[in-house]
Amino acid sequence: MSHIPPLDPMVAARKGFRESEERLKRFWTAVDVALGDDGWSVTLDGRTPKTPAHAKLTLPTEGSARLVAEEWSAQGEFIEPGTMPATRLASTAIDRVSQTREPVADEIAAYAGSDALCYLAEHPTPLVTRQAREWAPWRDWAANELGVALEPAEGIVHRAQDPAAIARVRDLALSLDDFALTGLATAVPLLGSAILGLALQRGALSGGAAFDLSRLEEVFQEEQWGIDADNAERTALRRAEAVLLERWFKALES
Repeated sequence: MSHIPPLDPMVAARKGFRESEERLKRFWTAVDVALGDDGWSVTLDGRTPKTPAHAKLTLPTEGSARLVAEEWSAQGEFIEPGTMPATRLASTAIDRVSQTREPVADEIAAYAGSDALCYLAEHPTPLVTRQAREWAPWRDWAANELGVALEPAEGIVHRAQDPAAIARVRDLALSLDDFALTGLATAVPLLGSAILGLALQRGALSGGAAFDLSRLEEVFQEEQWGIDADNAERTALRRAEAVLLERWFKALES
């Protein structure tokens, strides 16, 4: 999504979200969290670090602040931004998503118009069967639990979805606070699916399960032709991203 820097630092660099070329040394000893008037802040030797836009790194729950604090505590001699995805999510929520909520919700809703769970293979039969078995329950879940009824189609030809369903996804996105909205806006393009992103955000699916559902066709191809080492590495990074997002959403509730 154009308003959300990706968590993978290599992808972020390609999209123009580059970290400073100068490596910064760790300048703190103790990491903790503290409750203030505006939420839970991460503290480094008692002082709150700032986001790239120089806002206080303050989060809505103790759990989310501790998740970010873990990343600061785990840093070695030098700060490695690529190992701090929760910090990136928090900074993005504070600096960017808070200022662009409606465009971000529009981008999430756009995925519902071409949701991966609605584009079914025409062949081979084992893949068709697998998609029907694994994806149909989540389309039903979206319709019954969220009021988002999306219709499936075979093949790659675009099928227009009910504008009311797309509008409903937008409303669901806008009902979230900046931090959950940032997580959803990161999850949806990662999974290629507004349905899977919402299921992950609401705790109906784990990060790993949502990611596995998003790549049924890739898994089928790997079973037929084997796994490429480079692709396996990229897949592992993306799966780790999905698992981190599960932790992020859970932390926002604690």
